[in-house]
Amino acid sequence: MYLRLLVFCLLIWVTNVLNPNSTMKTKMKRRIDFIVIHCTATREDRRLSEEELERYHRSLGYQECGYHFYVKRDGNIVTMRDMSKPGAHVRGYNSNSVGIAYEGGLDANEDPKDTRTERQRDSLQLLVSSLRRDYPEAKVVGHRDLSPDLNGDGKITTQEWQKMCPCFDVETEL
Repeated sequence: MYLRLLVFCLLIWVTNVLNPNSTMKTKMKRRIDFIVIHCTATREDRRLSEEELERYHRSLGYQECGYHFYVKRDGNIVTMRDMSKPGAHVRGYNSNSVGIAYEGGLDANEDPKDTRTERQRDSLQLLVSSLRRDYPEAKVVGHRDLSPDLNGDGKITTQEWQKMCPCFDVETEL
């Protein structure tokens, strides 16, 4: 397992070093306070290509995908938006966050479910670890964790979540 993870890490690094469009080479000029994890709300028995994700975001009126990174079911990490640009993934936090979405989040009946594959879990961990090195002050949260604190107690509880995304507890897993 450790060797597989190490090889996977090396492949991601080589891919980004050799890719002239890699966002990992982009010099950031904006402050990053949050790394926000999302799901695409895709049924576990369906696939969503990065092109389909891009088209969907454009249909909502955005110029490009709102997420910076997309983690596919096979663990492939796809850059969707340049890191120097604010995202379009969580209202009120886009200017100071990085958005990561994983493919999935719904069961076959369209109910919220953590549908991440082992490869997605590994890739998310690697990507978040890399971003934490670059932005050590950034807090890693799920989209639902940025819901409004309706009762003003300083905690976002399950009753206050506006949505279930990303369908797992980011604080305990990442």
